[in-house]
Amino acid sequence: MQRTIILKRLAAVRHWLPADVYLWLKALLLAVLAVQAAWLVWVLATPTGPFGAWRPAAPQAMAPEMQSALLARFDPFFRSGADSADDSGTVTDLDLQLFGVQINRGAGTGSAIIAGPDGEQQSYGVGEEIVPGAKLLAVAFDHVVIDRGSRRESLYLDQSTPAPVAGASDSPAPTPTPVSAGSGKPPIKLTPTAVRDGIAFTPRSEDGRVSGLVLAPRGDGAVFRAAGFQPGDIATAVNGQRITSAAALAALQSQIRPGARLSITVERGAASVPVSLNLASE
Repeated sequence: MQRTIILKRLAAVRHWLPADVYLWLKALLLAVLAVQAAWLVWVLATPTGPFGAWRPAAPQAMAPEMQSALLARFDPFFRSGADSADDSGTVTDLDLQLFGVQINRGAGTGSAIIAGPDGEQQSYGVGEEIVPGAKLLAVAFDHVVIDRGSRRESLYLDQSTPAPVAGASDSPAPTPTPVSAGSGKPPIKLTPTAVRDGIAFTPRSEDGRVSGLVLAPRGDGAVFRAAGFQPGDIATAVNGQRITSAAALAALQSQIRPGARLSITVERGAASVPVSLNLASE
């Protein structure tokens, strides 16, 4: 349309312009129109501007080493912080029993329900004295740490008794000492001799390395059940020390003595269960 208008205007002035000037002017205007058309085609066909290429940059993926380091610091159940409070791995020999814990992650404190030698349960907060010379230092998800001046000791929840099965309220809950009323049998006394004679400890080997002790009953299995063990249990740690060699069996045998309190971490299926083994005198 613009070309037509220009040509009409040229025709209007053609009568007073020389023929050669008219032709040169007409050719010049047509050349200008051709240049503008070519520039318009170039702009539409080449989508680049003053900001550079329009194509998006390739996504930058995190290196596998950085991903591993990031996931290694991820602690969804706050267990690393709880375990760091106990640097001794020693189970206390105080006549105490832990019944429950409450952890306040926001304030970094907590409390625990502990029964003393008289069997009376009381709630103690972090920093409070439980018995003379022993204070509650820290609370973890399955144990508490007790400060006894020059050393730190752990007191674990007793999980040797299996939890009752849902829907089986008619049957009584199992107890560590399976003695029925009126049977006339005395309760099982866990002495060092009874434990050595009633429980078999066999090293478990994986890829040529010892990774635990397989626990199995001996005799009628009464001592095995009274200790809180179940068939298929594998001991992976004793008093916080992992079992990684055959020498751990000899170390365990040396700890089985009158009055000893052993905290044995048991691999039971896919779960890890702490079992408290309190030995009586002969």
